[in-house]
Amino acid sequence: MGSRPVTVRLARWSAEHPWRAIALWVVFVAVCFIGGNAAGLNEATSADQAIGEAGRASLIVDAADFDDPAVDNVLITSRGGALDQTAAKAAADDAAARLRTVTGVAAVGQPVTARDGSALLLPITMSGDPETASDRVQPLRDATAALQAAHPQLRVEQVGGPSIGQALDDTLGKDFKRAELLSLPVTLAILIIAFGALIAASVPVLLALSSVAAAMGLSTLASHLVPATDTTSPVILLIGMAVGVDYSLFYIRREREERAKGRSGLDAVEIAAETSGHAVVVSGFAVIIAMAGLLLAGDVVFSSLAIGSILVVAVAVTGSLTVLPALLARLGRWVDRPRVPLLWRLTAPRTGRHGEPRAPRLWPAVLRPALRAPVVTLVISVGLLLALAAPALGMKLKFPGMEDLPRTTPAMQAYDRLTAAFPSTGTNHVVAVRAPAEQADRVRAALTDLSTRATGDPLFAPAEADGPKIEVSADRRVSVLDVATPYSSRDDRSVRSLEKLRGDLVPAELRGIPGIEYAVGGSVADSADYAKHVRNKLPLVMGFVLVLTFLVMVFTFRSVVVAASSIALNLLSASAAYGLLVLVFQGEWAEGLLGFTSMGAIVSWLPLFLFVVLFGLSMDYHVFVVSRIREGVRAGMPNRDAVSYGITSSAGVVTSAAIVMVGVFSIFATLSTIDMKQLGIGLAAAILLDATIIRGVVLPALMTLLGDANWWAPRFLRQRPRVAPADPPASTPELVPVP
Repeated sequence: MGSRPVTVRLARWSAEHPWRAIALWVVFVAVCFIGGNAAGLNEATSADQAIGEAGRASLIVDAADFDDPAVDNVLITSRGGALDQTAAKAAADDAAARLRTVTGVAAVGQPVTARDGSALLLPITMSGDPETASDRVQPLRDATAALQAAHPQLRVEQVGGPSIGQALDDTLGKDFKRAELLSLPVTLAILIIAFGALIAASVPVLLALSSVAAAMGLSTLASHLVPATDTTSPVILLIGMAVGVDYSLFYIRREREERAKGRSGLDAVEIAAETSGHAVVVSGFAVIIAMAGLLLAGDVVFSSLAIGSILVVAVAVTGSLTVLPALLARLGRWVDRPRVPLLWRLTAPRTGRHGEPRAPRLWPAVLRPALRAPVVTLVISVGLLLALAAPALGMKLKFPGMEDLPRTTPAMQAYDRLTAAFPSTGTNHVVAVRAPAEQADRVRAALTDLSTRATGDPLFAPAEADGPKIEVSADRRVSVLDVATPYSSRDDRSVRSLEKLRGDLVPAELRGIPGIEYAVGGSVADSADYAKHVRNKLPLVMGFVLVLTFLVMVFTFRSVVVAASSIALNLLSASAAYGLLVLVFQGEWAEGLLGFTSMGAIVSWLPLFLFVVLFGLSMDYHVFVVSRIREGVRAGMPNRDAVSYGITSSAGVVTSAAIVMVGVFSIFATLSTIDMKQLGIGLAAAILLDATIIRGVVLPALMTLLGDANWWAPRFLRQRPRVAPADPPASTPELVPVP
């Protein structure tokens, strides 16, 4: 017993002591979840997220400790034609009187008229912490709604950072709530179709949800080492549901196959642990390695995503090796109850004449070209995938701006009217300067000259009547100038204005002042600097993931060729996904179909994150399929028959797992924001390509073509204690007839 693999020993103990194993798992999940909530979440600060020159500008501004209260606005415009200035002024006076009595309002400013007379803007300064202003803005919105009712001939709207923040929080909250509500029934429905039995379908969902709950608690604890961001929890849910369901599927399908051969419940669990359990461990380790690559990005967002993903994968693997065997042993044949009559007939495990699992007739038909003409099949399929990947060479990276937020809310519609009437309230560059206090007057003069030169350039917004906006800290060491551009943050002219500031205007005015430090930030700078950061870090992360994954695959399969082909196929899959993303989102043809407005680029953080997620999740399928092929080879099958056996015997579980992932990821494509749409489409498309073309066409063609060379390795790698598969078939003459 002691020499048996650890996966088998764990499974046997859990199967022999199911109630203990289940109780320990419940306690583990509860302790993690409750402990995490008790410890509290440590969220990343702006200093943690500072990247490039834009990050330096943000740190300089933060060091000034400005009294920077939250400011919202009442925007008054006409419902058609020219604005009646008298009526607008009366409405502004009424608004000022009403809002001064509203709780949370510190001050009401003087109304400002747009240069073209099309709008009147009344600024409102809010009291309290600016970070929580969006949570406290509702009384202001209610007062503005009452004001609108009192002045129906005008359009009176609340618009500004707090109002937009509340509207966006409401929209995203509804989006994610809908995604969570949809993902569970979609996953359960797909699993019911895959298993044809309700209990068998419920077990993977329970394991995935408990893994997510435990990982949420652990990630909260880990946030005190690596600060968390607001994207950590959604990603834990996304990855946790994907791998938790996958690993359970691998395990349960193998256990059912062995019971269909007549084995006892305990023997079936042991064999599943020895085969699928081993594949789960290798797959989980590959996913963890891929996610660990994000830590090399030197970015708190990626680091928090890496920690959360690693924790949920580790918990899911642990659950698959411990509580899952206990549940299967305790349920026995009850796992196949209650049966869905028609679905059960279609999905019940069946074996061929030699004991091998029989796949649907579709898969032998799909495999036939790859086995009969591997060279032609390989050239055509790889050529098509490379053609799909080609658009990725023209990928552009940008952060979504205000113009990329959904326009379904009144706050965003009002924002468009605000920026049209007051261009300087739209996209701003922030020139942050730190210098000795005695240089403050010289810095102010230089910034004033800089503003004058900028406003004379068509790349920048016209000068405001009240002069340049220069803010100086109490100790006179930090000065900040806002330089507006009339273009949206994703417009190429905004990028050119940033380049002109950084390369010409700012150095020309500020260079030579003793002890000076300066940087140009703002939303355009954030986007440009982050895109540069991702491009610089992507080769490092990719290299780390590729090298370590290669070593894991060599160690697992004792084959250099299998490891190299694994890397090549996953790179091909990821490249095709990149190309598809560019085709869909950098153009405009899919806007109506998917409900978005093209930003002409891919979200800056997506390529790096997408690569590690796809590389990790793709290894799930690859390890499982190649493990089944190796079973056939070790049983003495000819290479071609072993490839046929491996693909067809794993086809059901790989297809089911892929459909679950595609279904869940596709839900994210229905969310309102462009980054979630791109993430959902990218993941869903890549998994679909990987589970069909890569695993069903390219992989069998390549392994058939290579023959015995698949298993070549240097002599020092060849010796390994043999883990005998669970009575694999001696041959598979009925799977795919090959002449």
